[in-house]
Amino acid sequence: MPQLQNLVLTDRATTPVNHTFTPINIDANGVGVVAETGGIPIGEPKYTIQNKRVNGRFKVTLKFSVPIVQTQTINGISTPLVVRSSFVDCSFTFDATSSEQERKDVVGMFADSLGASKVLVNDTLVKLQGVY
Repeated sequence: MPQLQNLVLTDRATTPVNHTFTPINIDANGVGVVAETGGIPIGEPKYTIQNKRVNGRFKVTLKFSVPIVQTQTINGISTPLVVRSSFVDCSFTFDATSSEQERKDVVGMFADSLGASKVLVNDTLVKLQGVY
């Protein structure tokens, strides 16, 4: 069983940057939360992970949220304001009889589908193009 720990994710900027998400908590439902802390809690990107058993299957859910914050000034008082957010919600469901190799292959193929060179997925996700 993995311990809640730092998660380092690299973006796709021209000069890639590593983002370190540090453990925040594990809630009552067993959801682990890590965040890239920056002093303003409403503006912190968060990544959550949960593994639960549903109808004899294992369901692993990953969620990632990245808010964009701007400073709003009203009557000389500046406050942070979330102006938009990006969200990812990904679920994997595995039968209790699946082998570790089967799960490894599914996860690996899915991760590979998100590569920049996979035009179908990349251009739909990143460039918001339709599929034809």
